Amino acid sequence: MSNQAGIIFFMIQRDASAIVRRAAREFPVVAVTGPRQSGKSTLCRALFPDHAYASLEAPDTRQFATDDPRGFLSGFPDGAILDEIQNCPQLPSYLQGIVDADRRHGRWILTGSQHLAVMASVTQSLAGRCGIIHLLPLSYGEMVHFPKYPTTLDQVLLTGGYPRILDRQLNPSTWLSSYVATYIERDVRMISNIGDLSVFQKFVELCAGRTGQMVNLSSLAGDCGISQPTAKAWLSVLEASFITFRLPAFSTNVRKRLVKSPKLHFYDSGLVCWLLGIRNTDHLRDHPLRGAIFESWVTSEILKHRVHRGEGGKIYFYRDQGGVEADLVIDHADHLDLLEAKSGQTVAGDAFASLRKISAEFTDSRKCRTFLIYGGSSQQKRSNATVLPWNCVDDHNWT
Repeated sequence: MSNQAGIIFFMIQRDASAIVRRAAREFPVVAVTGPRQSGKSTLCRALFPDHAYASLEAPDTRQFATDDPRGFLSGFPDGAILDEIQNCPQLPSYLQGIVDADRRHGRWILTGSQHLAVMASVTQSLAGRCGIIHLLPLSYGEMVHFPKYPTTLDQVLLTGGYPRILDRQLNPSTWLSSYVATYIERDVRMISNIGDLSVFQKFVELCAGRTGQMVNLSSLAGDCGISQPTAKAWLSVLEASFITFRLPAFSTNVRKRLVKSPKLHFYDSGLVCWLLGIRNTDHLRDHPLRGAIFESWVTSEILKHRVHRGEGGKIYFYRDQGGVEADLVIDHADHLDLLEAKSGQTVAGDAFASLRKISAEFTDSRKCRTFLIYGGSSQQKRSNATVLPWNCVDDHNWT
């Protein structure tokens, strides 16, 4: 528990703490980006308790920083945490001179929740001076550090990983309803000039119905009643604000015709459930998209595991023209990890068929480790794969 400037919050150890500290030892400026309410401010204020703090969400602070950036920054001779930097995108330009005059590391900590706006502002002005870290919603391994946390798979999928829900023991549906309204009514307008927000919300809901599926912009545009270029632009808006991400298809020189379209995934399963109208675990248990939601959850968990430890891309999915598929491929330097996600509580006999076929394709070129992640509770070592229960995903080292 910490108390700064009258603000009280519960702080758990975040997996990204180590790379944020490391960046602060190596760069004068550290920028922490991620979705709104992913815990950026809480993490930075806990890691740097002696730093002054200013939120550019506050209208008077934002106005001061906009009208008189030099005067604003001069009020922090020892540096500061500047929260939601995308609200004042010209500020990093003025930071450049200050940083060049005093190169002490870790003085300035910036946070931002709109990736493209933050990156454009920071990379143009602070190239070589700033370490950039992404903070995503909580992984399950982080969730378990709260005093109360969901313990069943369906509860985890329904709750999602936004810290405030767990910190305050809030009803996920109530909080996510407000989150979506705030995101669409305010954040979206800041990122893109979208006129009809009701159509955009329909677009977001349609995307939720396609989580875990390959991106088909033509189908998405047709179902929403918009043009294909608009669908492409709107999908970029969702990615810029860390709502969705596209998982690229794996490409290789093996003698197979592989699909090239990426898969669509959401960072947060609770948000997907809310957008699909799923309000309780009974509804989720019988929902036709439960398997796709679970696949997106597994993909997001592994992405969080890697990103929060300083590892970026190198994750894909594999599918050939015959339908043989692995939900995830992690490309390590000396081997491949092939993963399949199955939401059922039992392991069917044919669950390993695709993993065996894909492994055989790389027999002469790459070593493959195969994993089946499922909705059950026991860990097993099979002759052809390691079987991991859903609640052990974050225990494994995917980096």
